[in-house]
Amino acid sequence: MSGSTRPANEEQHIQKAWDKPVTKNHQALVFLRAAGDVDKAWLLAAASPHSGDWLHAPPIASLGLRLSDEAFRVTVAHKLGCKACEPHTCPCGEAVDAHGLHGLCCRRSGPRHQRHHQMNDIVWRAIKRAQIPATKEPVSLIQQDGKRPDGTTLLP
Repeated sequence: MSGSTRPANEEQHIQKAWDKPVTKNHQALVFLRAAGDVDKAWLLAAASPHSGDWLHAPPIASLGLRLSDEAFRVTVAHKLGCKACEPHTCPCGEAVDAHGLHGLCCRRSGPRHQRHHQMNDIVWRAIKRAQIPATKEPVSLIQQDGKRPDGTTLLP
């Protein structure tokens, strides 16, 4: 009925052997119907191995593994390519579409910087526990021209 070939005789009693060709055909159809590159990227990311492993992490707040209901909603919306917010203008002046992906790359996104610093702290503490000498980048390295010592530009 699906147009797929029958599994080999030794696999005809296994449900997965019957389902796999059908799901591959449907996956190819959905991928062909994807509107643009972003939609194709979402489909490829969702189909990649271990893409849903984050759902199995126990929600332990003391380890930072508990997401708020809003963070979970936005995460799932981004994962599935669904509408995550209402279109609006970001404080940086850029237009934000309904997917809300601009916040992931906006230089004025506060939570992104906060998560970045938290991750730096976690890595730094792990290195120190392993008794490897490590220092963090000093806080006040802003030069008069608005560039950091590594040559990257700060906020416009």
